[in-house]
Amino acid sequence: MTPVAEHRHVPSSDADAILNALPNPVLLVAPDGKIVDANMAAESFFEISTQFLRRQSLKELVPFGSPLLALIDQVRSSGSPVNEYKVDLGTPRIGGDRQVDLHVALLTERPGHIVVMLQERTIADKMDRQLTHRSAARSVIALAAMLAHEIKNPLSGIRGAAQLLEQGASPEDRMLTRLICDEADRIVTLVDRMEVFGDERPVARGPVNIHSVLDHVKRLAQSGFARNIRFVEDYDPSLPPVLANQDQLIQVFLNLVKNAAEAVVDLGIDGEIQLTTAFRPGVRLSLPGKKSRVSLPLEFCVKDNGSGVPEDLLPNLFDPFVTTKATGSGLGLALVAKIVGDHGGIIECESQPRKTTFRVLLPMFNTAQHLEQDRGNGAPGPSLVAQD
Repeated sequence: MTPVAEHRHVPSSDADAILNALPNPVLLVAPDGKIVDANMAAESFFEISTQFLRRQSLKELVPFGSPLLALIDQVRSSGSPVNEYKVDLGTPRIGGDRQVDLHVALLTERPGHIVVMLQERTIADKMDRQLTHRSAARSVIALAAMLAHEIKNPLSGIRGAAQLLEQGASPEDRMLTRLICDEADRIVTLVDRMEVFGDERPVARGPVNIHSVLDHVKRLAQSGFARNIRFVEDYDPSLPPVLANQDQLIQVFLNLVKNAAEAVVDLGIDGEIQLTTAFRPGVRLSLPGKKSRVSLPLEFCVKDNGSGVPEDLLPNLFDPFVTTKATGSGLGLALVAKIVGDHGGIIECESQPRKTTFRVLLPMFNTAQHLEQDRGNGAPGPSLVAQD
C-alpha cells in the first residue's frame, strides 16, 4: 500500500460513525443484489433495521422494475458513477410517494459492490409547494379580511330589519324572520372564523415541552370525541423544547387529532391514533427574502389507520374551504397551516388507505435567538376549539 493510500485509510469504526451521521440513506449492495450494509438513515427510510436489511435483496425493497436496478447494472458495466433525479421508490409498506435523487457508484475496494445513496425529494418538494401556496394565500387573506368587514355591515341591517318585522308578524311569519336571524348569525360566525387568517400580529413564543402539549390534547380527546379510540405514543424523551406558543400548539394538535378520530370512527375498536415525536437534524428551510436557513429539527406526527385522504385533495388540503366532510367548513386544517407557518415551520400530509400521517416540523428553542427576535412580541392565540 502506498503512503497516500495509508493516509486516506479510515478505521472501520470511524467509517461507520461517519455513515450513520449522514442524513441521507446509504446502501452497500453485493454483486448478487443482496444488501451488505446500511446506515441509520436507511433504516428510517425503509422502516426496518440494518440487521433485517442485510437479509434482503434490493429487489425486495424497491418497486418492481425500478430504475434503480437498471442504474446499478449500468454502473457495473461502465464503471462510472451515475445520478438519477426524482425516482419513485414508494411501496405500500413504506409509503406510496417516496421520490428520491439517486447517486450510484462502484466501491473500488470491493469489486462488484455498489454504493447507493438516496436523497429524498418529497420533503423538499412539499416545502417549495407550501411556500408558494403561502405567498398566494396572503392575497386571499387580504381579500377575505376586506370582505369580512364589508359583509358584516349589511348583515347587521338585515338582522335588525328581521327583528323589527318579527314584532308584528304572525306565528307563521315569525318562523321566517327567525330563520333570517339565525342564518345571519351563522354567516357572521363564519366571517369571524375567516378573520383569524388575517391576523398578522407576531406570535408570543417561548420554550414549550411538546410532550406536555400532546398529553393535554390526548386527555381532551379521550374525554370527548375520541373516547373509544386507542392511542399509541412513540416519543423521543430527549427532545429539546420547541420554540412555540403553547396555546396555539394545543390548537394545532387538537385539530389534527380530531380529524384523525373522525377518520377512524367507522373502525370501532380497531381505530388507532399514533402520536410520535422525533429529532430530524437534516431538515432546513430557506425563507423568502432572507439568506439564512432555518433549521426545523423537531418532527411531530399524528397518524391514523383510517380510509385516507382522496389523492385529488392532497395538493390543496390546507387551503380554506377544502374538506372531505359533508358538513365541514374546511377551515380547521387551513388554520393549522397558518399557525404552523406563523411559527416558522411546515406541515405536510402523506396518505394512503390505513396509513395517514400529518407531519409538523418546527424549530427548537434557542435562548439567544429568542431574546434577540421575540423580546416584546405578544399576541393572543386563537381560541382552543377544534374546527371542522
